[in-house]
Amino acid sequence: MSVTDDKLRQIEEVLTGSATDDEVFRLVVTDKDPDRFDVVLAYFQRSVPWEERIVLPLTEALFIVEKDGAGVVKCRCGHEFGDYRVNWKVSARVAVRRTEEQLDEIYPPFMHAEVGWQELREFVCPGCATLLEVEAAAPGYPVTFDALPDVQALYTEWLGRECPLASHEYRDLTLEYLETHLAP
Repeated sequence: MSVTDDKLRQIEEVLTGSATDDEVFRLVVTDKDPDRFDVVLAYFQRSVPWEERIVLPLTEALFIVEKDGAGVVKCRCGHEFGDYRVNWKVSARVAVRRTEEQLDEIYPPFMHAEVGWQELREFVCPGCATLLEVEAAAPGYPVTFDALPDVQALYTEWLGRECPLASHEYRDLTLEYLETHLAP
């Protein structure tokens, strides 16, 4: 597929918030370009300082990249979180807000959850200190795995292409990772 500068500019304007409401509306309601996925990948690939091929963006700062045939989660700064089938959050730095004082730092008075009923978990990249995600959960509730995309199905069944990642079993590997890395 051909990625043109005009298409890259259009995607960049949408993703950076500089597109007008009319431009965004037109993009949403018209038929999708068959190369839209390639344009989005090209936009993100152009914006990172490393060479590994982006296979799928997860967020504005996190990407699944192809490294030696495997899928690895990588931050915009270059920090690698490991196999994309392992929840990247278990390798992030985490700040937890549990107390009234900690919650008052970011919420107006009386606008946060009752202390003891909910905590805020702030997941930060160890490489660049970018805040990657915030999760509100009951204390003791396991860290959520927001998305485990089936990259092979995306490429082969949806895009009709060969998957850039080596064939592997599609399943959550977080528990096995934790058992081997946190065992006493």
